Amino acid sequence: MAAYKEFLVSGDCHIIEPPDLFKSRLPANMRDRALWEEEFTLEEPIVPGGHTEFRKLHTIGFDGWTVSKYRQFEGHDGTTPGWIPDDIIADMDMEGVDAAVYFPNLALFVLFTDDHELSIAHARAWNSWVAETYLQYKDRMRPVAAIPLTNIADAVAEIERSVKLGLQAIMIPEIPPEPYWSRRYEPVWNCAEAHGLPIFFHVATGGVMVKEDASKTGSTVKGMMTAMNMGKGQLTDDMVAGRTMGGGNTAAASPSKIMADLIGGGVPERHPGLQFTLVEFGASWLVSYMAFMDKSWRRGTGQDPNWWLGFWEEGKSPYEQPAMGRLFNINEKWPYPLKPTEYVRRQFHIQFADDPVAVQARHITGVSTVVWGNDYPHAEGTFNGTEEVIAEHFDSTVSDEDRAAILGGTLAKVAGFDASKKLAVDRQPSKTAS
Repeated sequence: MAAYKEFLVSGDCHIIEPPDLFKSRLPANMRDRALWEEEFTLEEPIVPGGHTEFRKLHTIGFDGWTVSKYRQFEGHDGTTPGWIPDDIIADMDMEGVDAAVYFPNLALFVLFTDDHELSIAHARAWNSWVAETYLQYKDRMRPVAAIPLTNIADAVAEIERSVKLGLQAIMIPEIPPEPYWSRRYEPVWNCAEAHGLPIFFHVATGGVMVKEDASKTGSTVKGMMTAMNMGKGQLTDDMVAGRTMGGGNTAAASPSKIMADLIGGGVPERHPGLQFTLVEFGASWLVSYMAFMDKSWRRGTGQDPNWWLGFWEEGKSPYEQPAMGRLFNINEKWPYPLKPTEYVRRQFHIQFADDPVAVQARHITGVSTVVWGNDYPHAEGTFNGTEEVIAEHFDSTVSDEDRAAILGGTLAKVAGFDASKKLAVDRQPSKTAS
């Protein structure tokens, strides 16, 4: 068992839901529309040494989506991770994780669609089930309540119900029905702040538009299918260029928009008690983004405040030129008392798994803005490799104080974990740290 001197908190873990969870819990008149998963096993793997166990998803917009059953990341007893609490705790012990925030797995695809009735029914079922199943483990496991935003009154009611159930964190979609600067969400912010609930945004949530065409496939799956198909054949130059672009700055577009919409809409200013955590977006993009946030709202050296441009209308007075204006006048009009980056450092946290640049850039972004998570048990995370990744990312140039904050101290405060309740073994991992 790996163990660390720090209180280790994963900001991104997943519960692999029982295949029939929603078919058994949705209202009877909706069960024919419930998400369900079909498990099947091949007699022989598709490629030598490959997987034989698969899970096929059946839900609106994603019917037939199939993934291998996480056999590559076996848990503590050599079996596939799932939903049994004691097994999850044993896997946490195996990796030295003291506490973690837990998200749905494939249910992420159905919790935030444009079909409100369908989404809210799945959310209520998920919220009730995780409260019943995991709250006795709340010292170590913090499952989020899923809150669809397609109806604000229902969203607030579901937050209130989830709080009564005992849940202490909420998840809202990466892609909302309306931009997050909309004042339409004000009741949601009021409710979350009143109850002291941290707000999490997980990648690949929202934006599922199926009302008019139930056969539509979500953009998240389309992106993964593109990568899969590229990996099957001979790469061309345009594929390499596209993959390099997609894995670089465009990966920052969605989390950057969430932050810009919230900060630009004044949400952190009106609600200083809210804490926002963006999950599974990586964090190395944050350092350059923060540089531009403030630069957009100050007049820089060489930017002439009296520089006019536009379209001149002949025959009109110079004082009556509606299409003329000063380009840099906007730079002096930031409407809030704090700078954009000051709101980021005060209220935002970006989760990463394997992202050494995020750690290296902490002196610019602020240490509390970056938090770690292993994405248990997903293939793109660090489960079963956490010890190696931590040793690589946190070398001797990272102070003990910064290391402790990024690996768990910050999220312990955000999510409400008691950092004094850490694993009994208290030693530095030795396998790779030397």
